[in-house]
Amino acid sequence: MTMGKIIFYEDKNFQGRSYETSNDCAEVTSYLSRCNSCRVESGCFMVYERPNFMGHQMMVRRGEYPDNQRLMGMTMSDCIRSCRNIPSYRGQFRMRMYERENFGGQMHELMDDCDSIQDRYRMSDCQSCNVMEGHWLMYEQPHFRGRQMYVRPGEYRNLREMGNSSMNRFMSVRRITDSCLTYICLPLKWGCSYMSQWPSITLQDWQSDMRSCTCSDYSLLPVLPQITFYEEKNFQGRCYECSSDCADLHSYLSRCNSARVESGAWVLYEKPNYKGYQYILSPGEYTDNQQWMGFNDSVKSCRAVKNVYGNVWKLRLYERPDFGGQMVEWAEDCPSVYEAFKFREVYSCMVTHGAWAFYELPNYRGRQYFLERGEYPRHTDWSAASAAVGSFRRITEF
Repeated sequence: MTMGKIIFYEDKNFQGRSYETSNDCAEVTSYLSRCNSCRVESGCFMVYERPNFMGHQMMVRRGEYPDNQRLMGMTMSDCIRSCRNIPSYRGQFRMRMYERENFGGQMHELMDDCDSIQDRYRMSDCQSCNVMEGHWLMYEQPHFRGRQMYVRPGEYRNLREMGNSSMNRFMSVRRITDSCLTYICLPLKWGCSYMSQWPSITLQDWQSDMRSCTCSDYSLLPVLPQITFYEEKNFQGRCYECSSDCADLHSYLSRCNSARVESGAWVLYEKPNYKGYQYILSPGEYTDNQQWMGFNDSVKSCRAVKNVYGNVWKLRLYERPDFGGQMVEWAEDCPSVYEAFKFREVYSCMVTHGAWAFYELPNYRGRQYFLERGEYPRHTDWSAASAAVGSFRRITEF
């Protein structure tokens, strides 16, 4: 288990006496008379407004936090009184959510992120939970917004046992995976959620608002994806840098023969509006379009792969449209569909976890098709002209 390290300071901007810890601390003021800034050297921590891991909570990752009032979204000074180290964890995730206190009412078992408990399970209220495996963040509002609560393996009969007596319920849940170590803490302005603008915001926007935002509504989002397109091979000629979906690249480039993916996974399309041949790129350098198996030098639109975190991939393949006929469930790469399942065509598919790439031919060759979590009743729903699927694999590198 990798331990993190956090340093608390009595005054803002890392001034005054300091206290360093790698462990849970139930009372920071046992070591300092007050706490007004902090620096996370490594790992992730949950910091709390009150002693004994109670009150308003905020997850912090590696970085500098010169003003705890701004971080916690509170007007009072000295607003961090306790902290928990969130350990690195790579195992399975499993928890049970209950509609009422003391594990009463409707129950659902969860193994992945849930951006809206009400939409997925038709539960308008969640008051208790049993965490069997993994570490989780609970959010007061859907889509991972509002106040947070950290829960680790154990039984929580009510919200008070989760450490926040002022919250009435939680409405979305996210696993804390190793990928959280590359997340940023993003402010959500009152009346204008940056979630609706993601991923169109720029790093400069984020840095500016982190300096000026004083509201208490924060959320965790992944670092900005980034790709640079070049007209010529070997990163020569005119270039265009992109960090969000783009439906028409024609105004920036006349052709594309090389690319650098700095972060994130991307889907490139031959034609505008996400049409035509598709090419799926992970972080790396592509000196020639043949390295992404390009059929030509035309790249006219692109999408960043979003909402795919964690370490679980799973899909179901069907030999008939509308989820009919033989069904197989799979969670690994498959270099030959025929050798594995004895059929050559997939007419419908259901992706329950992760993001996937389908290939027209075995051994990850031929036309590519990107599939994210969702239902695909017909092969045309993943933009394929025919139902031929020779191989498929997980998109694992971001």
